Amino acid sequence: MRITRRNALRAGFGAALAAPAILRPGTARADAKMLKISHQFPGGTIEQGDFRDRLVRRFAADVQARTKGELGFEMYPGSSLMKTVAQFSAMRRGALDFTLYPLAYAGGEVPEVNIGLMPMLVTTYQQGMAWKTSEIGREITTVLDKRGVKIVTWIWQAGGCASRAGAVVTPDDVKGLKVRGGSREMDLMLKAAGGIISSVPSDEIYAAMQTGTLDAAVTSSTSLISFRLQEIARNVTTGRQGSFWFMFEPLLMSKAIYDGLSADQRGAIDAAGLAQEAFALQAAKADDDALAAIYAKANVKVGDFTADALAKWKQIAEATAWKDYAARNAACASLLRLAESVPA
Repeated sequence: MRITRRNALRAGFGAALAAPAILRPGTARADAKMLKISHQFPGGTIEQGDFRDRLVRRFAADVQARTKGELGFEMYPGSSLMKTVAQFSAMRRGALDFTLYPLAYAGGEVPEVNIGLMPMLVTTYQQGMAWKTSEIGREITTVLDKRGVKIVTWIWQAGGCASRAGAVVTPDDVKGLKVRGGSREMDLMLKAAGGIISSVPSDEIYAAMQTGTLDAAVTSSTSLISFRLQEIARNVTTGRQGSFWFMFEPLLMSKAIYDGLSADQRGAIDAAGLAQEAFALQAAKADDDALAAIYAKANVKVGDFTADALAKWKQIAEATAWKDYAARNAACASLLRLAESVPA
């Protein structure tokens, strides 16, 4: 059978429900130190499938080459090694080496990281990537370092909303809908607009919408594609012309594991992680555009957020999510001020 993006994604989704797939890209030495990479997204290949899975495979192959096989990798897509949210705690303990992770999922342990999915705070890719070299980027790095987690690759994604009901564009459109936002702050905004909040990881959205426990879900363009929500949605609002949803979803590594490597091995990881950022940015933007075509082909109505609608969302976000986050502790308040200072 010819391998297509769709077939690769279907295969990966099925693997997530079956036995874990353990893959070793390239050839590692017999005495190689094997490192585990876990994530919640469908598995594919280094050339086809969800770009986040492709990114970790590209990263692994690069590190393996740079270390001449001293470091090898085992891949666990589709949360096949451990449940999605638990991956952050496992890294902190040194029980997991790497994960590509929606950072706001860790907000229960580290409230400060919810800044990574704050509605209407980041509104362009340029603004999100500028965090890395701004004071807020240094502060987030410090926050994670103190918790035993290292940022390896900076990744931002725009998002949209798939709905089994009417299109979600303005705040009025979510009234009465059971909706998923993806973070505490996103949920606060949606609740204030009249939505009924249902909190599930993105890899559980399909089942929740299929059973009727969820009417609409806001998530990244890539997840809207990879989790095949076009099969059950009636409407989709894309983020290609702007969105209230931009997520920081980096490749992370256990700092304990990183610190235990040789200087050359750490250098290889740093260089390989940096090398994937351009790929991630290009792939995320490409999926913003691809989303519309994929859903239209499935006879789903496609729309976009308007400037007027986003202005209304921002008013609600500032009065609810931003206010709540800043009140949690002094560090959160400081991070919010730093983020607001980064221009769009």
